[in-house]
Amino acid sequence: MAEHNDLGKLGEELAVEHLQKQGYTILETNWVYQKAEIDIIAQKKDTLAVVEVKTRSSLDFGTPQDFVKPKKIQLLVKAINEYIVLNDLDVETRFDIIAIHKNNNNFTIEHLEDAFFHF
Repeated sequence: MAEHNDLGKLGEELAVEHLQKQGYTILETNWVYQKAEIDIIAQKKDTLAVVEVKTRSSLDFGTPQDFVKPKKIQLLVKAINEYIVLNDLDVETRFDIIAIHKNNNNFTIEHLEDAFFHF
């Protein structure tokens, strides 16, 4: 597996741990609907968090959250709508980004809630 794939997988594992420490229940990881993949679907009380995880080894080309493009956002919205219908959920839905930056052997984790409305 390519090194960037390993880094992405590690980033998703770190994001799951971070969310669990914050009191979230992880409902799904890598949930796929048509062309969309949701990295993490988590719930805390009555809020469903749709989490896109972006991990980078360098900030030379921008912050991790800079890599979430409008097309990806469209796909996530379509996918989570299907997930909510399939599971007959009645929850508030929020779109978050967990941005992870590798700095030497350490990782900086930033959880951006309602991230799509801050672009």
